[in-house]
Amino acid sequence: MSWIVLVLSGALEAVWATALGRSEGFTRLIPSLVFAVASVLSMWGLAWAMRDLPTGTAYAVWVGIGATLTVLVGIVTGTEPVSLAKVVFLAMIVGGVIGLKLVG
Repeated sequence: MSWIVLVLSGALEAVWATALGRSEGFTRLIPSLVFAVASVLSMWGLAWAMRDLPTGTAYAVWVGIGATLTVLVGIVTGTEPVSLAKVVFLAMIVGGVIGLKLVG
């Protein structure tokens, strides 16, 4: 269950990071509210998962999922340029996250 919560929390990290970018310095209400809610839920899920998972592993997985999804959202929406190198490095992050799960 901790791994499921951790993955969902990582996805929420991508939500709050994207909302933060779209908030334009907290001058836009809706993205600012999405940021606030998603960041609290994301941190809560990370903290909950850390009850059962090692802190370093949980944090690395959370950041890896959040960073990867944030870049993918940018690529899909066209706000982030795509390149072969970027895809390879994202795959390396995903591989690292999977590796941490397998050795955990």
